[in-house]
Amino acid sequence: MERVKAAIIGSGNIGTDLMMKMIRYPQNMELVAVVGIDPASEGLAMAREHGIATTHEGIEGLKQLPCYKEIGIAFDATSAYAHKLHDEALRADGIQVVDLTPAAIGPFTVPPVNMHANLDQPNVNMVTCGGQATIPMVAAVSQVATVHYAEIVASVSSRSAGPGTRANIDEFTRTTANAIEKVGGAAKGKAIIILNPAEPPMIMRDTVFTLSEGADEDAIRASVEAMVRKVQEYVPGYRLKQAVQFERYGDNNKLHIPGRGDFTGVKTSIFLEVEGAGDYLPSYSGNLDIMTAAAKATGELLAQRRMAATAA
Repeated sequence: MERVKAAIIGSGNIGTDLMMKMIRYPQNMELVAVVGIDPASEGLAMAREHGIATTHEGIEGLKQLPCYKEIGIAFDATSAYAHKLHDEALRADGIQVVDLTPAAIGPFTVPPVNMHANLDQPNVNMVTCGGQATIPMVAAVSQVATVHYAEIVASVSSRSAGPGTRANIDEFTRTTANAIEKVGGAAKGKAIIILNPAEPPMIMRDTVFTLSEGADEDAIRASVEAMVRKVQEYVPGYRLKQAVQFERYGDNNKLHIPGRGDFTGVKTSIFLEVEGAGDYLPSYSGNLDIMTAAAKATGELLAQRRMAATAA
């Protein structure tokens, strides 16, 4: 069966890494166009080397390409502001959109948690790099316990935080915290990001704290380890840095969370490391790799659904 034709909007680091994944590991999609705004973009040059149509005239240039009418899925790796305009144009032409910006127009989507619930949506949002790395862990705890509070700390190399990432820092914290609640299942979520200037560059590290009730430590540990294996199916460099840690709080030593009050239950600490696959970006850029890997995994499922509908 003919694969679903796809386009990438944004020829920077994220768009180019996604392009290389789609070229190297083809499944249900065929990448036919890459869009940028800089004619000297390395990403556009690489796309042309692989025989992929390109334009440096943005969304309007994409519409002028002969392949535009055949495109079924478009990945937007630009900015939250630009995505609002792109989504309106693409949706009007019946193209499903996978949003790698923090715009959050469509439902938050984390492949191992809720992807199958969003296959018919015209736009799906990939949350943030920190969200893709940590929300599966919050969801894993939520699957076996009631999570009152979840806090994540994403630490990434400052080298892997380009202009787009830095421009979207405020959106990162708001979007990730919101998705921790909506997708992860926590009653209250908080997100923190650290851009670490260490040399040599550090691999992405993520710390997840949850406060929960209703499950013992063995159940939480087993659920977390099972979720790690699911993420590793599309991000091989995703792993626990050390064993899951637990701390209990009872009536005689309640945990106080500012703005939330006093709680009893189990505090779970999960320590993660995300190493990139090195398809285009350095392996320390796990924060970008997990976004592009999650976006590709999402696109493959969307394409599979479209192919099945066509066959029927």
